[in-house]
Amino acid sequence: MPRVSYAFFIVAFVCGIIGMGMGMAMGATENFTLMPVHAHLNLLGWVSLALMGGFYALAGARASTRLAWINLAVSSLGILFCIPSLALLLLGNKGVVPFLMIGEFSLVGGMLLFGANLILAASRGPRTVAA
Repeated sequence: MPRVSYAFFIVAFVCGIIGMGMGMAMGATENFTLMPVHAHLNLLGWVSLALMGGFYALAGARASTRLAWINLAVSSLGILFCIPSLALLLLGNKGVVPFLMIGEFSLVGGMLLFGANLILAASRGPRTVAA
């Protein structure tokens, strides 16, 4: 498996553990104010990054490794900006909206980079299997 796939899985794992911890804390305190943060972290961090890592593992050399690393960096940056900013916004801090927007645009950019690499890999033809 390519190193970039492991990197995607590591970041996804960290997001998943933090998201699960948030869910446990919300359940224990019965305070669900940050439920959208929990959902976004699990969906954008755990699920999306794990799926991207799986794609890069399957695509192998057909996908651009450089573009995959850029995809990981931009997507991770988006999570780092978006998740804490969303939490602060939900807690009443309206001053974080510019940081939330940076995160949102980074996440969309990461998905567009993933799409570009997906199209690139598809254009390079099917993987051949040795007999």
